[in-house]
Amino acid sequence: MADNNAPTADLVSSGDNNNVSSDNENEVSIDALAKKVQESLSLAKRHKFWETQPVGQFKDLGNSSLPEGPIEQPIPLSEVKQEPYNLPTPYEWITCDIDSEEVCNEVYNLLTNNYVEDDENMFRFNYSKEFLCWALRPPGYFRSWHIGVRVKTSKKLVAFITGIPAKIRVRDTVVLMAEVNFLCVHKKLRSKRLAPVMIKEVTRRIHLENIWQAAYTAGVVLPTPITTCQYWHRSLNPKKLIDVGFSRLGARMTMSRTIKLYKLPDQTSTPGFRKMERHDLPAVTRLLRNYLKQFVVAPDFDENDVEHWMLPQENVVDSYLVESPDTHEITDFCSFYTLPSSILGSQNYTTLKAAYSYYSVSTKTPLLQLMNDALVVAKKKDFDVFNALDVMQNEIFLKELKFGPGDGKLHYYLYNYRLKHVLRASELGLVLL
Repeated sequence: MADNNAPTADLVSSGDNNNVSSDNENEVSIDALAKKVQESLSLAKRHKFWETQPVGQFKDLGNSSLPEGPIEQPIPLSEVKQEPYNLPTPYEWITCDIDSEEVCNEVYNLLTNNYVEDDENMFRFNYSKEFLCWALRPPGYFRSWHIGVRVKTSKKLVAFITGIPAKIRVRDTVVLMAEVNFLCVHKKLRSKRLAPVMIKEVTRRIHLENIWQAAYTAGVVLPTPITTCQYWHRSLNPKKLIDVGFSRLGARMTMSRTIKLYKLPDQTSTPGFRKMERHDLPAVTRLLRNYLKQFVVAPDFDENDVEHWMLPQENVVDSYLVESPDTHEITDFCSFYTLPSSILGSQNYTTLKAAYSYYSVSTKTPLLQLMNDALVVAKKKDFDVFNALDVMQNEIFLKELKFGPGDGKLHYYLYNYRLKHVLRASELGLVLL
């Protein structure tokens, strides 16, 4: 199980959002994957580890005789290693209590200073403490899966990895999995090979709860993605994005023309479009469950999950729906979460406020119109950019609503579960934070 490192370039747009490439066939060619692997020595080191794990291996790509499903069968819980893995002598394991203000601060500071950056080191994810509490405490979470590494002498937190439980449907089978995320090692300790030990330790703790599969994402190619997605970016505050180097002024474009190009209406256009409230839970759960059935891999949400993940929380997650003015039926739903990035090199700005498209369902309102309304409310809430992956049905609106492709890819993985074929991004119904 690996980190949910978003691709470096989901933080950075590739300039003029008009120049949208038409090359978004999401099939991953075996040759391209193999080439990427051979090109990178640092990855080869990682692969030494991954080749020992029950994950799809590059050598098996295209071998349709291998069955879908678990790669290794569960072992009796009594045979799962009971003691933590050994760390290098100066370090010790801790379980991070995210409910503790002090621990939450430590985790926040470690991630804010050491987590995912873009290739040019211009932006770094800046998950808020409220966001971390939301992301790490879904229904049924295990505190023992929030794992830290401290320096024994100074007690400084220098590494972190997490898992949360999730019911994920793969075709017709619902599997209880762990979603593994936030693998972060302090910059000064990157050479210490802590990451594989941390992955093994979180895996061990997950196995102790009788869970044998996991889902994760990474910005790098490991053995072997179930699909590869691309981030797209929609400018909401183009002047700031260009000022801080997130995007560039397009060819033959002036700043004033660019601002005009990305201007949005002041008000949403759909009658009955409003913020989701607690009493909407049953209706939103039905909408989501119905919609997610069409994808090969998707979460199996119940009402408790929807309450946790979708009920609006200021500066964490926003959810809106359409209630028919005539029948009062809830017909459509859209949501996005708040994930700012620190701006590392700017004189004028410290934070880039980014909205990330989460789950959206259109039954009566065209998806294009629904997402345009989402852009309008995001702009009103002072977001600088709205990001979306090309998963689910998102391709319907990306180009039409002036999203431009970023320069990075996000690879999705399953641990100890084999799919016969690489999926298209549009066959994926899962968004990991």
